[in-house]
Amino acid sequence: MIHPTALVDAKAEIESDVEIGPYSVIHGDVNIGSGVRIGSHVVIEPYVTIAPDCQIFQYAALGAVPQSVKFEGEKTFVKIGRGTVLREFVTVHRGTGFGGGITEVGEENYLMAYTHVAHDCRTGRKVMMANNATLAGHITIGDHATIGGLSAVHQFVRIGQYAFIGGKSAVVKDVPPFVIAAGDRVRLHGLNSVGLKRHGFSQQSLSALKKTYRIIFRIGLTLNEAIERVKAEVEQVPEVVTFIEFIQSSSRGITR
Repeated sequence: MIHPTALVDAKAEIESDVEIGPYSVIHGDVNIGSGVRIGSHVVIEPYVTIAPDCQIFQYAALGAVPQSVKFEGEKTFVKIGRGTVLREFVTVHRGTGFGGGITEVGEENYLMAYTHVAHDCRTGRKVMMANNATLAGHITIGDHATIGGLSAVHQFVRIGQYAFIGGKSAVVKDVPPFVIAAGDRVRLHGLNSVGLKRHGFSQQSLSALKKTYRIIFRIGLTLNEAIERVKAEVEQVPEVVTFIEFIQSSSRGITR
């Protein structure tokens, strides 16, 4: 299952059914789970863990040291979640000691060609990044979020679950869950209604989210006034609670 031209360090821990293509390089201190398929010319550097059933296409590079002037060679990690697909030329860098020590790509993510995940980023489950989307350091992406092609996300930004970022966007502030955002710099364009319906959200939840969105972003209240009004007037379904908690916990500021 390992092509004879591949260079695999004897210290790498690799399950017996892993496939490794021509000219790939696997360093020591790497752990690769069952069912993983690695294409040609892939480079996996030390301190990378790849969970079972991942697919890594040609020329991807995982575990390079972070592009950070503060990094001093400390032992940090990359973790790739079960069932994730990394397409051609994807790059994922290790974490930093000052940023938590790990870069983590969640389960069942789909990272299209040329996407980049920088140091200390964490993505949730079933995140999709389209071609050439780029995450700077210390970014958190919620479950089921989609990042459009050619988009760039500023360091320390959070993107909430089920959010949809349009292509060629520049994201400089936190994007709440369940919304659509697009542009340079991004602005909100309403709820991600189509995506939420596809994922089976109830009409009760959708109606409550629409009321919440209108109160917070459409009628000119201050943020604190809007949140208090939402708590008083909108049914507190779990999605509304998540929406409000995300906004209240923002330190970078919320996209409006």
